[in-house]
Amino acid sequence: MKQHVVTTTLGDIAVAETGEGPVLVMLHGGGPGASGVSNYHQNLPELSRHFRVVLPDQPGFGGSYRPTEEDLDKRSITEITVDALFQALDALGIDTFHLLGNSLGGAAAIAMAQQRPDRVAKLVLMAPGGGWLPFGPTPTEGQKEMFRYYNGGGPSEKKMAAFIRTMVFDHKQFGEDVVKARYEASLDDSHIAFYHRYNAAFAKRGGMDPLWRDLHKIKAPTLLLWGRDDRTITLDGAQLMLKQIRDVQLHVFGRCGHWVQLERQQEFENLVTGFLT
Repeated sequence: MKQHVVTTTLGDIAVAETGEGPVLVMLHGGGPGASGVSNYHQNLPELSRHFRVVLPDQPGFGGSYRPTEEDLDKRSITEITVDALFQALDALGIDTFHLLGNSLGGAAAIAMAQQRPDRVAKLVLMAPGGGWLPFGPTPTEGQKEMFRYYNGGGPSEKKMAAFIRTMVFDHKQFGEDVVKARYEASLDDSHIAFYHRYNAAFAKRGGMDPLWRDLHKIKAPTLLLWGRDDRTITLDGAQLMLKQIRDVQLHVFGRCGHWVQLERQQEFENLVTGFLT
């Protein structure tokens, strides 16, 4: 796997890549300790057989720069991320590409496909933020667990285990080693400081950007992947995306939560590969 640090006008973006073929950019979710490689490492052996897989760490996460309070006052995290990612892809000489995003990364993927439809060949969205309007109460159970993680005494393995339990349908699939690795990845002081700023900005803005208003601007053929039992970005809000995105299909997994790529790994890889090729 190659690792790059790409300089943008906002700050440095860390990018990992592996494989050859059409470019597939994969955007991670926004949980504590998330990064491109940590969220998708189990899928890379299969996907890299078909694609040049590009895994950026979004601003605030992994090896990328941390937006300041001033940055987050001026623009939402999604607006910042889209700007930084287009600059990073330009620097890598990547013009058109397939794009996949989960949760917070799904919001960035929607916004990228809306703003530069000429550059996104096909789009895969896994329970994406911003494009969905829930019928139930918000914040959702998973969102509350995310906010709670760094507050009230700070991070712990016990809190990470509780966070993972809300992210998946059957937490018994994910042992102590997964909890420990994710917990250790969440302890970076600069990431913790960013997370407090990010949560405060999120509260001030009243949640994610309302990307659902412009779903009709997405021109790329789109595959929606969703766990029926997702308690973070709930399936009930997907109807708007089905109605407004022109060329769209939805695949729902029973007994599956927010992390389709982990909980239904083989089916996820088969569906993504089949759709993109």
